[in-house]
Amino acid sequence: MTLIPFAIVLALIFLILYNTIKILKEYERGVILFLGRFQKVKGPGLIILIPGLQKMIKVDLRVVVLDVPTQDVISRDNVSVKVNAVIYFRVVDPEKAVLRVADVFEATSQLSQTTLRSVLGQHELDDMLAERDKLNFDIQKILDKRSDAWGIKVENVEIKHVDLDESMIRAIAQQAEAERARRAKVINAEGEKQAANMLADAARTLAGEKQALQLRYLQTLKEIAGEKTNTIVFPLPLDLIEPLMALGKSIKKDE
Repeated sequence: MTLIPFAIVLALIFLILYNTIKILKEYERGVILFLGRFQKVKGPGLIILIPGLQKMIKVDLRVVVLDVPTQDVISRDNVSVKVNAVIYFRVVDPEKAVLRVADVFEATSQLSQTTLRSVLGQHELDDMLAERDKLNFDIQKILDKRSDAWGIKVENVEIKHVDLDESMIRAIAQQAEAERARRAKVINAEGEKQAANMLADAARTLAGEKQALQLRYLQTLKEIAGEKTNTIVFPLPLDLIEPLMALGKSIKKDE
């Protein structure tokens, strides 16, 4: 019979010690409430509490990775996309995280979802696909400012996926194909323009130098003669005949 009271005493002592002595890890802090009022933030290490008068709420200071659920976003150019992201944040002020918001993680999650839709809705689809780093920074800055009152520091935001429906994917593919065709036509036109300018310059040079035109003609005859053919027909330009005609006339005058 004496063992039962002794066991009860041991249980009471253990219960008192359990509610009195707390040990916090290096990355943990304890928000102490005295009769329901905030007293101080303690930790890490050994914490002694007054049972019944003091209560401790434990807060983790490590970085939390929050996966933002997929959100339906309508871009500024009226394109419907599905976007999800990941948020990296941590508690920097345990007092605010406990006293100013009921559930700091749920509040941050909901704020992340609404901010993601709001920021991306102000941009066109091309910006979502090409300027993801800038959008990440804009979302992170807004989240960090709005969650500061909760003792939260948003360190990074990463947009993971921007998903389009099949019809939009086909439209983008057609747009890309049309853009490549346009660039090919522009490059071809630029090449023809440069070739025409060079031919015009060459023609002006040959027209100003009769000897150059004759040399070019003779070079062309040489190239034709090198081809495997039985018959060669070529015009005889007046620039080559005139010197011979002038020579013949001078000979006749001398006679």
